[in-house]
Amino acid sequence: MFYRETGQFKQSYAADQAVFPILQDRLGLAAILLVAFVVVPLFGNEFLLASVMVPFLILSLGAIGLNILVGYTGLLSLGSAAFMGVGAYAAYKLSTIFPGVNILVWILCSGFFAAGIGVLFGLPSLRIKGFYLAVATLAAQFFLQWCFVRISWLYNDNPSGAIEVPARTLFGLAITGPSATPVTRYLVVLVIVVVMTLLASNIVHGRIGRTWMAVRDMDIAAQLMGIRLLPAKLLAFAVSSFYCGVSGALMVFLWLGAAEPSAFDIKLSFLLLFMVIIGGLGSMIGSFFGAALIHILPIVIRGLPEALGLPIAAATVEHLTYLIVGALIIFFLIVEPHGLARLWQIAKQKLRVWPFPY
Repeated sequence: MFYRETGQFKQSYAADQAVFPILQDRLGLAAILLVAFVVVPLFGNEFLLASVMVPFLILSLGAIGLNILVGYTGLLSLGSAAFMGVGAYAAYKLSTIFPGVNILVWILCSGFFAAGIGVLFGLPSLRIKGFYLAVATLAAQFFLQWCFVRISWLYNDNPSGAIEVPARTLFGLAITGPSATPVTRYLVVLVIVVVMTLLASNIVHGRIGRTWMAVRDMDIAAQLMGIRLLPAKLLAFAVSSFYCGVSGALMVFLWLGAAEPSAFDIKLSFLLLFMVIIGGLGSMIGSFFGAALIHILPIVIRGLPEALGLPIAAATVEHLTYLIVGALIIFFLIVEPHGLARLWQIAKQKLRVWPFPY
């Protein structure tokens, strides 16, 4: 297929659908993957891997799931933490009922249970939207969290009400349980997040993603064009909940090791929503930016006084962290309401034409 090119922009439908149409983006992605798969495991310490990178990747995956619903389809949800809990409890029950099956299979299958619950609570989206849809998903958050507390079958009648991760191996290496090393858990989470991110990016750049964006921009016009609103919205709820469910299973099995129902409370739902808004609605890389700002930046700020040798009390550092992160969030939203992903896009455009901007 032949097409004309104008500078770095390709004038073809296939090029417009490409996930990484520009050479610099492909090279940058290759460099990031090289650092993530080689440099970080070789030179990262236990704290960096277990307390920074693993939670960052898991929260980024959950933010991608919520971004599919909020950013690409325009459906506001406040129940993403509950869908993460569905995935975590589903993976726990499946792993205890069928202990001989590889745990990664059940982690991925848990997403289908979360998708089913997400479709069920997504049914009102055809009739309501905006604030009223947010209230409906908030009801799902409270109802599902109540189920995690009251239905003892979900946690095998454990008196503490918590789910405890069983020890499992993959190719002879422990990936869950106390014997699993931070490097192993990090690499497993990294592979799953990379594969699912590429899958989500292909979905939103294809026919399904264009359908979602048409519904987001104007659902009445999309319906007049022949788009069936209910299947499109329910599919968005299903895919979004699937990603949140897998993220919740990873959170318990490869990060926390055990969890109580309070781990999936409303605070986590708002945290994911802030990541999506700050990172950039309708942007895959924005989900990673938002997770980095919300999770990694506070860790860096807390460690600065000790690294610089400043005699500041821990309580004071904690309060300063909240003030600094809050101020940065407000600053970024004022400077660029479309999120950090938009700032990154502007910076890339300037770098591509530098030093000849005109």
